[in-house]
Amino acid sequence: MSYTELPQWPKTYPETHARGSLKLHNADFRVTELPLALPSGEGEHIWVQVSKDGANTAFVAQRIVEYAGVKENDVGYAGLKDRYAMTEQWFSIYLPKGEMPDLMQLTHDEFTVLAQSRHVKKLRRGDLLGNHFAIILRDVEGDKALIEANLKQIQQHGVPNYFGPQRFGHDGGNVEQGRLMVSREIRVRNPKMKGIYLSAVRSFVFNEILAERINNGLWGKTLAGDVLDDDGLPTGALWGRGRVVTTDTAGELENAIAKQHAPLCEGMEHAGLSQDRRTLAAIPKEMTWQWIDESQLQLSFSLAAGYYATSVLREVLNAVEPDRYQSV
Repeated sequence: MSYTELPQWPKTYPETHARGSLKLHNADFRVTELPLALPSGEGEHIWVQVSKDGANTAFVAQRIVEYAGVKENDVGYAGLKDRYAMTEQWFSIYLPKGEMPDLMQLTHDEFTVLAQSRHVKKLRRGDLLGNHFAIILRDVEGDKALIEANLKQIQQHGVPNYFGPQRFGHDGGNVEQGRLMVSREIRVRNPKMKGIYLSAVRSFVFNEILAERINNGLWGKTLAGDVLDDDGLPTGALWGRGRVVTTDTAGELENAIAKQHAPLCEGMEHAGLSQDRRTLAAIPKEMTWQWIDESQLQLSFSLAAGYYATSVLREVLNAVEPDRYQSV
């Protein structure tokens, strides 16, 4: 089976047939990182809070590396943030000895250092509670009543916790490259690209499990044999080595999807990934919305770490980004 084109995974709420423009301006998509902890003021690492306007996380990290005179692996961050947006996040720098550089003097047209302090730990991927989003959708066309109805459902019940299109690369190409890699049809030497391809394959299989539940009318339902998260919500498999921990109906569903995508699942096991779980529903917190005018809709909500704002937007309308973003 080839994975040259991603499927149209099902939505769970009625189709509004509405559309709107996303990220016409960087200020239309604001993301503020919600850290697990703030720096203590002491330790071998310097934490730096940065406000970005049009710069992606990797770009800022490289500028910090150069300014602080450290190795690339000495700089850490909790997650990647969008380039075409206005975002705030923390970076860490391992500098146990010597005078602490004044990172406040690091200036650039696309980012500003807001604060710095020492801490005992390096920031690693996933070290955050989540992200707060403030989004403006422009040129909205569609039935406002239908849009409002879906927003109210999302506020109460959440949305399918799909991995977003960012995970799969341009036109989903990372999944096909991952298939070729795990089936040993190509050899990928770059460790970073290996990780990207494995992540895309794993995320694809999770999305297929979630889509199968929605297609079978099982959205929002707990099945026999489900594994629940700390909030009592059902979870889906992030594939890897070991037995599927779900049983009964839930286990049968997950194993059936794994059988459909056996080369991918077997390849992930051979690559050394271990079984893990991901919550099937993403429930936005502190969700509000308002119409700025007849064609502009403003949304505000927070999501847990690793959850995608695009999963919320796709249940409301078709959000179209300018062409320049499609080629990034």
